Amino acid sequence: MWRYLTAGESHGPGLTIIVDGVPAGVPVTEDTIAEDLRRRQGGYGRGGRMLIEKDRAELRGGVARGFTTGAPVAMWIENKDWANWKDKTPPPITVPRPGHADLSGALKFGHRDLRIVGERSSARETTARVAAGALAKAFLAELDIHVYSHIVAIGEVTAPSYDLEWSELFARAEASEVRCADAETTERMKARIDEAKKAGESLGGVFEVAAVGLPPGLGSYTQWDQKLDGLLAQAIMSINAIKGVEFGEGFAVARLPGTQAQDPIRWGDGRPMRSSNRAGGTEGGTTNGEPLILRGAMKPIATTVTRQDSVDLEKRENAQMEYQRSDVCAVPAAGVVGEAMVALVLAKVVSEKFGGDNVAETRAARDHFLAARGWLADLAQARS
Repeated sequence: MWRYLTAGESHGPGLTIIVDGVPAGVPVTEDTIAEDLRRRQGGYGRGGRMLIEKDRAELRGGVARGFTTGAPVAMWIENKDWANWKDKTPPPITVPRPGHADLSGALKFGHRDLRIVGERSSARETTARVAAGALAKAFLAELDIHVYSHIVAIGEVTAPSYDLEWSELFARAEASEVRCADAETTERMKARIDEAKKAGESLGGVFEVAAVGLPPGLGSYTQWDQKLDGLLAQAIMSINAIKGVEFGEGFAVARLPGTQAQDPIRWGDGRPMRSSNRAGGTEGGTTNGEPLILRGAMKPIATTVTRQDSVDLEKRENAQMEYQRSDVCAVPAAGVVGEAMVALVLAKVVSEKFGGDNVAETRAARDHFLAARGWLADLAQARS
């Protein structure tokens, strides 16, 4: 069973990642992981720390000669900013930032210095998740499953609907500074970020993650905690500043009559097929063979140049929060983190479904399953 843990603080020496349950034979290198770490650090509207950190995960266990061994995979990511902090003793922070974990975390653990809370609750921790997710994506790719993301909205600026192949859509998104597949919308999003920065504000938005090549039958309808969409929703909601998740057409279908909200089933290519994908690839908590599509809604980053009302917990009086280095907009980066979280959940349910101590065994079990259900034609098409 895939499971992972991360440890480390935002301005500590670095981040530690342990990923257990990875089968042997998955090709992985530090360079392939570094590519997703680079993508997470990019995006128009990022803050000054992205100029300091050049993240790279060092593989410290579980990989030999470029392939996983079946042992736990250990990774280490150094914080370059540690050199600027290790000899300093900054004063305690006593004014919690609205929208952050500062106050709730201090109340939970009894901390008087809110810096201790912020160091771990910081979005810096998502760097470790992206490294773990890159490993999951490498495993899924061996099974012809690919996970992508692109940006749907930043603030009120929304991208149009697309009639593109997935590969083309995501190639266009990767060429955009805001990871939006539409060139005109990209420029409007950048202009909106510039406006927010000038006004001392921050911006949120919406990203979409898609997983293609998934077999039917992942997850289960038999118990609430085995439903795949439930597992994925929890994973996406665990990302910093995410306040909403929808699958497929999600909230839009809630406004439709029942006959217009479903995905009609028809016969084609020797098996039942869908003529639409309003459900986003899951029904009853189980994949149905269509692409998995979900969206995450990210609120504006809570730390703003414009000071916000708060209280001083030591002085017991009203106060305003102090500005700390932050981004104006991190939605493009959140999409990359969303990819990682989706990949980690999918790696877990795929392994539960098909097993295998070596990825070749997992692939053989998957092929046998698909052949028994008439799905191998789709697999051959995906490989071509």
